[in-house]
Amino acid sequence: MLLTEHDIYLFREGTHGRAYEKLGAHTLPAEEGRVAGTHFAVWAPNAAAVAVIGDFNGWDRRVHPLTPRTDSSGIWETFIPGIGAGALYKYHIRSRQDGYTVEKSDPFAFYCETPPRTASVVWNLGYEWGDASWRAGRAETNALTAPWSIYELHLGSFQRVPGEANRSLTYRELAEAVTAHVIEMGFTHVELLPVMEHPFYGSWGYQVTGFFAPTSRYGTPQDFMYFVDYLHQHGIGVILDWVPSHFPADQHGLAFFDGTHLYEHADPRQGHHPDWKSSIFNYGRSEVRNFLLSSALFWLEIYHVDALRVDAVASMLYLDYARQAGEWIPNRHGGRENLEAVEFIKQLNLAVYRDHPDTHTIAEESTAWPMVSRPTYLGGLGFGMKWNMGWMHDTLKYFATDPVFRKFHHNQITFSLWYAFNENFVLPLSHDEVVHGKASLIGKMAGDTWQRFANLRLLYGYLWTHPGKKLLFMGGEFAQWSEWQHDHSLQWHLLEHAPHEGVRRWVRDLNRLYRTTAALHQRDFAAEGFEWIDCDNADDSVIVYLRRGVGPRDVALVACNFTPVPREHYRVGVPIGGIWSERLNSDAPEYGGSGIGNLGSTEAVPQTSHGRPFSLTLRLPPLAVLVLTPA
Repeated sequence: MLLTEHDIYLFREGTHGRAYEKLGAHTLPAEEGRVAGTHFAVWAPNAAAVAVIGDFNGWDRRVHPLTPRTDSSGIWETFIPGIGAGALYKYHIRSRQDGYTVEKSDPFAFYCETPPRTASVVWNLGYEWGDASWRAGRAETNALTAPWSIYELHLGSFQRVPGEANRSLTYRELAEAVTAHVIEMGFTHVELLPVMEHPFYGSWGYQVTGFFAPTSRYGTPQDFMYFVDYLHQHGIGVILDWVPSHFPADQHGLAFFDGTHLYEHADPRQGHHPDWKSSIFNYGRSEVRNFLLSSALFWLEIYHVDALRVDAVASMLYLDYARQAGEWIPNRHGGRENLEAVEFIKQLNLAVYRDHPDTHTIAEESTAWPMVSRPTYLGGLGFGMKWNMGWMHDTLKYFATDPVFRKFHHNQITFSLWYAFNENFVLPLSHDEVVHGKASLIGKMAGDTWQRFANLRLLYGYLWTHPGKKLLFMGGEFAQWSEWQHDHSLQWHLLEHAPHEGVRRWVRDLNRLYRTTAALHQRDFAAEGFEWIDCDNADDSVIVYLRRGVGPRDVALVACNFTPVPREHYRVGVPIGGIWSERLNSDAPEYGGSGIGNLGSTEAVPQTSHGRPFSLTLRLPPLAVLVLTPA
């Protein structure tokens, strides 16, 4: 538990990925010559004095001073006998700079008081896991060739308890409620908006103060372990949003930690984020890289998480992100790239895939930075996947357009295939698209009420059959009308109404087909997995394409009609003759549609069309998508 010379070497080098095992508060059992107690260690190189204060010493800084190590590492430490799990504590720091004093939460704390309280809590992380079977098969489940259908989730507003002051569910309550819903809907993974401790609930977790502590709003660390464990035991992967790009300026947090800008840059042109009013990590400091690298590995190792979605990567890559001319400092070559951040990102991804090759990192990156999801040895950043923000923006803009005018915007629905295989893309319809006046997904759709529901089903059909992994934010699966509100429950009562229940059934059936049809997921990241049949019919606003798996008959035909006009006798070329089964039709009555279709199947005859030796004659329903496979 105590720091060794090797620890200090790695700490100075910036490669200590297990700093959470050494820094922070660690309880030690009684041994020969030592009573039970807690060892405290904190990095504060510019402090003149550091003390542990807590409920065990009346918050008196004179009682338990820390001693600086003699190796010039800047680490202060002490052992306090008799202190165990549950004790509240902070660090009282007196800086060398002008005698500045401050009380800080522990950067490496495993547990924190429930906000607005800010003390750290001494805690042990023992837990008896039951997910060995899941972890043994995770390499296959998490493979890039496997189906990934991700249900994005905010824990505090998934469900609430009206009879108990509208409280959020606990981690243990959420485990059962989320699992039941995700299994019914057929999603493969859940992605949690940040669970790391955060002082302001309205930040949704994106302003983190506890990089090693799940928020105590919903329970203890073991309760969150139970949540992950329960989902794993029911075959569901868990992805965490992780925020290494910035942190809030709250006094008890990392900002100005020891009376100096320790974790952040001192110059506001580098250290202050103008959009989020937060502090930017100084990736050039070895100790900061240790801190962030340790945080990432901590969640994978201690909480058995299956992937980390790394937030706001673009803001890390570019020095001029959200800044005007003169508001940023160029790199040593005069460029806008944050070279230190780039190196940290590569180091992070190398460490994750070295130590946990069956997990993934996923970049939320919104620019044209090349090779984000390519290995570092090829010159990439090393992420496993990247969010496709371009697809999202173009697609939502297209679906907001009146169908009468869609023929003039046909490229918005086809352009993504020009670059679909440049990266390993996740197609996100995330929380960011249903807040701040942007309207809900159903609210974005063009047309009257019936057309809006039809458009939404068509959007989902297009998403689930387009190359790339899938992500949908909670509430979208049943067409919630209102924007997401973080302090309210989802509008579950809408499922009492047939159109909303129809959308729910459609998403459920899309997931089932996606998971069981190799052509729809096996080659999500390979150009060989996609073929255009008809991409130029702008006048009718129709597109037709094939998805292919590895096997010669692993093929699915997708036809989308983006207008409310049914298309009769629509001839489509296909590579295989014989009967083709209509596997899904978003216009089916059980989904709220008008019932136009192909009576369950149609036959491909030996008549050339679209450069293929066989062809089908289809009825294309209005504002609908068809998926057919060879019988």
